[in-house]
Order: sequence, then C-alpha cells, then structure tokens
Amino acid sequence: MLRIFFASDVHGSEVCFRKFVNAGKAYKANVLILGGDVTGKMIVSIIQQDRGTYSADFSGRTWILKNDQELQNFMKMVRDSGYYPYMTNDLELSELNADERKVNELFSELMLETVRRWVKIAEERLRGTEISCYMTPGNDDRFIVDEALSESDYVVNPEGKIVLLGGSYEMISTGFSNITPWKTQRELSEDELEKKMENMASKVERIENCIFSLHCPPFDTLLDKAPQLDETMKVVTRSGEKMMISVGSIAVRKLIEKYQPLLSLHGHIHESRGVEKLGRTLCFNPGSEYNEGILRGVIIDLDKSAVKSYLFTSG
Repeated sequence: MLRIFFASDVHGSEVCFRKFVNAGKAYKANVLILGGDVTGKMIVSIIQQDRGTYSADFSGRTWILKNDQELQNFMKMVRDSGYYPYMTNDLELSELNADERKVNELFSELMLETVRRWVKIAEERLRGTEISCYMTPGNDDRFIVDEALSESDYVVNPEGKIVLLGGSYEMISTGFSNITPWKTQRELSEDELEKKMENMASKVERIENCIFSLHCPPFDTLLDKAPQLDETMKVVTRSGEKMMISVGSIAVRKLIEKYQPLLSLHGHIHESRGVEKLGRTLCFNPGSEYNEGILRGVIIDLDKSAVKSYLFTSG
C-alpha cells in the first residue's frame, strides 16, 4: 500500500509549507506532493526609521515596530500570509518605485531565496524518514524557481517527467495551465498543453497504475469552478451572488478520459475543493486557503491498482 499526501497552491505561505512538510510524519504518508503555485505574490517593504524603529503598510494598516521582537513577529506574520518581507529605507524605496525592472529583479531574488530555504527545511525534516517529496512549480511560479529545486538531492521537481512512486506507481506532472486572464508565467494554449502532457502519458508503461499530477483541473467538473470576471477583471454578480464558471483545461479532461489513469491530482482553482470521477479515474482538488494560514490537502491510500480510501484534510 502507498499513502500519498497531496496539497497545492501554498503561494508563499511559510506556515502552510511547514505544515505540508510535517504532514508526512503526521499522516504516516510515504509520499508528499506539492502540486504547484509555490511562491508568493507581493513584497512587503519594512522601512527603517529613526531610533531603531520600523514602519510597514500591511493588511490595510500602518505598522510601527518598536523593537526587534516586534520586527521578527511582523516578518513571520508576513511570511505566513504568503508575502515577502523586505528591509529597506526611504532612499532605496524611492529608487525601486521609479524602476520596475529593479522591483522584478528583487522579487525574483526573494522568491529564489525563500524556495531554497524551504527546500532545506524539507531536507532537514524528511531525510532519513523514507518519505519522498515532490514539488512542482505552477503557472504562477517564475522559472527561476526550477533553479532552487534542481539544487536538491532530496526534493524532486517532477515537471515534465515520469517518476516512480513506491516502486509500482508511475506519475506524470506539469504545473503549466491553460490561458488565464492574469498572463502568468507558465501558460499554454490548449493544443500546446495537450502535446506537452501527451508526450509524457504516451510513454507510461502501466497506465492502470499511473498518477497524473496536473496543476490545472479538468474542464467542466466540480474541481474547476471560479468566479466569472468581466472585461475590467471584476467579479460578475447576479442578485448579490458571485457567478461561477468552469475555467479548467479541456486538454486535461481529454487526457484523463483517453488514458484513464488510477487517479489525477489538481490545484489551481482555490474555491473548488472536491473529488470527481471521470470514467475509472478519481480526480482531486484539495483547494487552498493559504492566505488564512490553513493548509488544505488530501490523503490517498493506494493498494495495487485501486484507490483504497481518501480523506480531505484542513488545518
């Protein structure tokens, strides 16, 4: 029997990542899989003031940090919320505000630094436990993230590969998605995404035991419902209710229906936590509440060529 713990879309939340790593021992899992969107979305500037104090604008208010303990507590809160704290001063901040290129370079540096630190956390806590760990960058993750993951001899980036889990289960993975309104780093047309996934799936030796780890969920399922946006990127409402539409991938659904793997793991759409069966294939999306510091996941027990049981987790 193989026990998998799967989560996705931690978006830079350090507390969620630590919970992900700890889930291996807590749930007695053999395999940990993080299915994409690893990095955060924003830098929070902490500006040095006179007399050793600091100020920062965060979460709708201005924070005045009077001593080192307050500073450390604030930085932890920022990291746990999925953002990157950055110590600076008024002069540097003015320079950054005037040069978008410098901001992008800084953002990439902070992402790389954080992912490298996370990989070390995983290595320190998991090495010697016989728990394997897989982390796939998602569509929101810059390509520089691959550099940090490639440096590890323990944490594996399975993007575009066929890897073997537990000696019996092949897994194919990609963090690329179909086209989104946000023009993120790893997006492909449906045709391009299909070719990328087909290149892996066609080489699987035992498809009945295969696991698909595909960041984007299949189209028109319980796993891909997101708020509809208008041309100004505002949420469309009707009678005060958000209008929900399917935004998943047609290519992903086509691939699952064609090959009928044992199970298929997805993320990408935070609101669509659930499970759906497409033919013989059980498809999962654990959802995401990273901004609340809550890690949503799913424990899946495999026995031979069957999903023996599954349990959604939250905490």
